[in-house]
Amino acid sequence: MSKSLAIAIMLLPLISHARDLATVWDDKDFFKYCPPSQCSQHGPEIRFPFCLASSNTSSLSSCGCEDASIRKLACSGQDTILVHPVLGPYIVSTIDYKRSSMKIIPLVDPCQLLQKAIISRSSSSPQVDANDDKEPGFRSVDQYFSLTSSATLVCCSREFTPGAANRIAGPVSCLSNATNFLYFVAGYEDMSLLPLDCKVVPVSNGLVSQIPMYMMDDLMPGMYSHSFKESAESILSFAEKTVYWNYYTCTQCELNGRRCALSSEGNEAFCMRDPHGSRIKVIAATSSVAAFFVLLLTVATALYLSLRTRYNEEIHLKVEMFLKTYGTSKPTRYTFSEVKKIARRFKEKVGQGGFGSVYKGELPNRVPVAVKMLENATGEGEVFINEVATIGLIHHANIVRLLGFCSEGMRRALIYEFMPNESLEKYIFSQDPNIFQNILVPDKLLDIALGIARGMEYLHQGCNQRILHFDIKPHNILLDYNFNPKISDFGLAKLCARDQSIVTLTAARGTMGYIAPELYSRNFGGISYKSDVYSFGMLVLEMVSGRRNSDPSTESQNDVYLPEWIYEKVINGQELALTLETTEEGKEKVRQLAIVALWCIQWNPRNRPSMTKVVNMLTGRLQNLQMPPKPFVIY
Repeated sequence: MSKSLAIAIMLLPLISHARDLATVWDDKDFFKYCPPSQCSQHGPEIRFPFCLASSNTSSLSSCGCEDASIRKLACSGQDTILVHPVLGPYIVSTIDYKRSSMKIIPLVDPCQLLQKAIISRSSSSPQVDANDDKEPGFRSVDQYFSLTSSATLVCCSREFTPGAANRIAGPVSCLSNATNFLYFVAGYEDMSLLPLDCKVVPVSNGLVSQIPMYMMDDLMPGMYSHSFKESAESILSFAEKTVYWNYYTCTQCELNGRRCALSSEGNEAFCMRDPHGSRIKVIAATSSVAAFFVLLLTVATALYLSLRTRYNEEIHLKVEMFLKTYGTSKPTRYTFSEVKKIARRFKEKVGQGGFGSVYKGELPNRVPVAVKMLENATGEGEVFINEVATIGLIHHANIVRLLGFCSEGMRRALIYEFMPNESLEKYIFSQDPNIFQNILVPDKLLDIALGIARGMEYLHQGCNQRILHFDIKPHNILLDYNFNPKISDFGLAKLCARDQSIVTLTAARGTMGYIAPELYSRNFGGISYKSDVYSFGMLVLEMVSGRRNSDPSTESQNDVYLPEWIYEKVINGQELALTLETTEEGKEKVRQLAIVALWCIQWNPRNRPSMTKVVNMLTGRLQNLQMPPKPFVIY
């Protein structure tokens, strides 16, 4: 038994030391064990020298708030609460650690609470003579920190007027009556200045004579703008007020951009770097780089808009000069507001082309029209100029008619006659078998091909200047009420002299699959009207096959080139009819179309027929047509 007792006595210092070690950490880890906290997302940050009250008593002790009730803050819902030992709870709205200040709002009228305290204590604690030096006074929370000064509440039987230099305030109107006059006396004031009939009023257990009073003056500049009387009146007012604390070490820390912390021994405050400092520097650096790039982007955008504006002005001037030279005979020029009325504010969209959207509209005389808005038009206004210059003054049954146009700033529109059956592309690639049984029968296919050929012949030979379309394809062949074809979309067209056999282009024009080989490489020959003939040939091959030349798949031969596939069918006498009900006459017409198309797609431009000869071939007899060479294919 004696041995066990001796061992226990020896272990007591070790146990005590271990307990101390459990609550001690390296100074640099202070904010790891005592992190800042908040009662709500938008509430004030609570950190040393304040603490958020919790059930963990050891934590409060280690973080510097043990026995320091004036520094313990609490949460009530979303609110941060500071509880005064006499005057009750206050809401803390903001805490400024650099200025050592906080804004507080009383939840209960301080004067009412003080009245209740006086009444409840008057019976249990007798009043004490004001000159009794034995009465203990209010002591500050700790030697390093002071949020308060102190005042003693005294009651006098008669009213007197304190001297101007005295630290005495009163009588306090909300506490005094006809027989008792209550005064606040500064804790450091000499009580002998009071009349002999004045008695100290007890207000709370443990704080018998003095009441903690918040500091109302900013201690940073060392200026005391409030008198003791003003401070006493302010502390009893039921309004928001700013109070200050005195903790010199912490104030200097915060002013230097650092944080105030408590040493591991818990007896000394010291400065340490802001734990978020490096992150703030990174954020600051990132913000600076971001600001630079935003500035650079702003300058670049301004420069781009300036150049774009100048570029648009040059295009506008170019278009206006063309229109001035072009004249005003026809078609009609409209303002943009008139175009909006014609297009019914662009409510009914009927198509989308490479150079803009097409809307259905109606002229004032109720004639239906198609309005093409040249959105994002490129080529320095060439699309608009090409359209107006090429079909503006020509009229042919197989060329869509331009009825009007608009050029207002950078807004340009073209107004055409309306084609109710849309484009040929809609029908020849349709999966509906009724299309080729009832609409695109061999006779109608031949009529459509012949109409397109006559329109192209007119463009190549019938105008004062030769017009090369450069974009013949099913999408640009429109069909009227009777399925008569009309060539449209002259945005890529080029004008040249009728006797000019070769034209010069800076780049290939047209749509992939319909572009003649010479537009890719001059090794195949010069660019001329024969380039349009090639596009026509590819279009006709698609008409007789119902397949796209860019996707020439068949059930048994998935990699066959469309022209070669058709050539093999023709040379071997196999049927090209798209329906089983086609007559022999119909099959011959389809075969005739295929042979003409194969002539048109010869890779050597000199071997292709002119459009005049194409018309003759289509209107002649099948027996008079010779079989062309096999289309050239690179393997």
